[in-house]
Amino acid sequence: MTRRPFLATLSALVLAPRRSQAQGSAIEALRLSDAEWKKRLSPAAYDVLRDEGTERAGTSPLNDEHRKGRFHCAGCDLPLFASETKFESGTGWPSFFTSVPGAVVAKTDFKLFVPRTEYHCARCEGHQGHVFNDGPAPTGKRYCNNGVALKFIAA
Repeated sequence: MTRRPFLATLSALVLAPRRSQAQGSAIEALRLSDAEWKKRLSPAAYDVLRDEGTERAGTSPLNDEHRKGRFHCAGCDLPLFASETKFESGTGWPSFFTSVPGAVVAKTDFKLFVPRTEYHCARCEGHQGHVFNDGPAPTGKRYCNNGVALKFIAA
């Protein structure tokens, strides 16, 4: 093994992402087999939620969703975001400045070789997106979500 692959492997082991626990969460986990997830989800939703893929920017109809309601996990229907927390980030993905308390859990992602905060649904552990520190007041956060990982439920 050459030096570069060795260092990459060593870094992956030492810096392995660890999922944080949702504080005070009483959300019961939903665990399904891979085959059950494939039956339940569209191929695009499966790619994002189960394989931590990313949908192409600007493709989600949820970018233009402005009604009152909640954005739920497309995998397990857990409410993740209130419509009042959605904002236009200009990134091409639905963005929110905060999540429903206890609805998401975070881990550090090194896929681009720089640490990013990735977040998942607290119930089914489905990948939703990444959170950045360039959002609006009051939190300064931008939860940049894959639209295919969400479904909107109007109030």
